[in-house]
Amino acid sequence: MLTIMSAPSPLCPHVEWALGGVLGMPISLDWRPQPAERGSYRSEFSWTGAPGMTARIVSALKRWPRLRFEASDAGSATAEPERYSYTPTLGVFHAMTTLNGDVVIREDQLRGAMLSARGDAEALQEELEALLGSAWDEELDVFRQAGEGESLRWLHEVG
Repeated sequence: MLTIMSAPSPLCPHVEWALGGVLGMPISLDWRPQPAERGSYRSEFSWTGAPGMTARIVSALKRWPRLRFEASDAGSATAEPERYSYTPTLGVFHAMTTLNGDVVIREDQLRGAMLSARGDAEALQEELEALLGSAWDEELDVFRQAGEGESLRWLHEVG
């Protein structure tokens, strides 16, 4: 699933072109005004494809400087579910998730956070907030709320 949360009008056709290049077919998205940012538009769609497709889409889209988006992969028998978030100010956040979308923090990440914090509770909280992608959630939340109730468009794997 891909949610373009905010794209300036002139960027919309370039987003479609980039997605079409990754998916191997022409893409025409249903763009709707993004109430949270004047002159911006939003769109959502979903597809089925091989593992790694979500990462390829993120790589293609993160090149556009004024775009905000989230992409998630439901996972498969050979790949864990994952989520990517992108904002122009923060860049890309990536995390593995549970089936319901909760971020999974691995044991090595927790140990690294504890080691980095060295017993400082405030520092540990900052480390954990970073692992959870809290800064991305905070920046994107206004765009998520502005798009509640929008319809979803499904695309299916080709050839």
